[in-house]
Amino acid sequence: MKQEKIILTGDRPTGKLHIGHYVGSLRRRVELQNSGLYDKIFIFEADGQALTDNIDNPEKVRQNVIEVALDYLACGIDPKKSTIFIQSQIPELCELTFYFMDLVTVSRLQRNPTVKTEIQMRNFETSIPVGFFTYPISQAADITAFKATTVPVGEDQEPMLEQAREIVRRFNHIYGETLVEPNILLPENAACLRLPGTDGKAKMSKSLGNCIYLSDSADEVEKKVKSMYTDPNHIKVTDPGQIEGNTVFTYLDAFSKQEHFERYLPEYQNLDELKAHYQRGGLGDMKVKKLLAAIMQEELEPIRNRRKEFEKDIPAVCEMLRQGCEVAREAAAQTLSEVRRAMKINYFDDETFVAEQTARFTAAK
Repeated sequence: MKQEKIILTGDRPTGKLHIGHYVGSLRRRVELQNSGLYDKIFIFEADGQALTDNIDNPEKVRQNVIEVALDYLACGIDPKKSTIFIQSQIPELCELTFYFMDLVTVSRLQRNPTVKTEIQMRNFETSIPVGFFTYPISQAADITAFKATTVPVGEDQEPMLEQAREIVRRFNHIYGETLVEPNILLPENAACLRLPGTDGKAKMSKSLGNCIYLSDSADEVEKKVKSMYTDPNHIKVTDPGQIEGNTVFTYLDAFSKQEHFERYLPEYQNLDELKAHYQRGGLGDMKVKKLLAAIMQEELEPIRNRRKEFEKDIPAVCEMLRQGCEVAREAAAQTLSEVRRAMKINYFDDETFVAEQTARFTAAK
C-alpha cells in the first residue's frame, strides 16, 4: 500500500501573524496546499504549547485563536483543502506525549539547541516549567499523531524534527513499525529562513514592537517601512552603503521580483543592480524604502481585504475550526489506537486478552 504524503505545520496563537510568519511558512503552505502533491494537510494552532509560557495569561491565547485563524484564511489557506484545528481540542495528543516521555532522557532534552535558545530568550534558566522543557516531546506527538511525512519549518526547528525522528525510531524499534518518520521541508529562499524585525533585531517580536502584521493598515505598513533599520554609516546619499545586515535589503531579498522593478523602479533591471548602486554610493535610503513599501503594499493589500471579509462572519470561522478539530481528532484517535495496540495496553479492545489471562491463571493451578 502506497504511503500517503501528509503535511503537518502550525503556529502558536500568541498574537496576530506577521510577515515573518508569511515568508517563513504561510506563503509556502498555500503553494503546497494548491500543488496537488499531498494527500492531506493539517495546519494547527498550538494553543497548548503557547500556554507553557503563558500559563498565567490564558486570555492572551484565547483571544488570538480567532486572530490566527483569520490570518490563515486571509493568506489563502482553504479549509476544503487543508484541515485547520486547535491543539488543545485533540486530547489524544496528550496521551501520546505521555507515552513518548518514556522514550526520551532529561539529558537529551537539555542538549536540544532550540530548547536551550528558547529557555534563554524567556529567562527560564532558573525555573523552567516542565511543560515548556518537554515541548519537543509534545511536538513529536503532534507530528506522529497525523502520520506526517513532511513538516515545513525554518532551519531553527531542525533539532526539534531530529528529536521527533529519534522518538519514532525508538518506538518502532521497541514496539514494531507503527509510527511514520517525518522529513523537514526548509524554505527555498534563504532570506525567508528568518526575517529580522524592522529594527534590525534578529527576531520579530510583538513585545519589541518590530513587526509588520498581515492585518496592518496601508498607513501602518508605510510608516513601519519608512522607519526601518538600514546602514547606520550611510549618512549621506553619496556615502557607500552596506547590504549585509541592512534590513531593507533583507526584505527586498524575500519579497522583490523582476516585475517589481519594471513597475516601480524601471531604471534598474533587478535587485542586483540596485544593490550595486547602493554599495558604491549615490543611492538614498528613502528611495530604496519607497520601493520596498510599494512591494509590501502590493503583497499585503489582497490579504488585508480577504481578512476584512472573513471578519464579517466570525461564527462561520468558529464553525470551520470546530469541524477541523473533528477531522483531526478522528485521525489522531486512529494513530493512538495503533500505538496502544503496539504497546499491548489495549486490554479491552483486544479479544484475546481475557482468554490469555484466563489460560495463564488456569495453567498456574
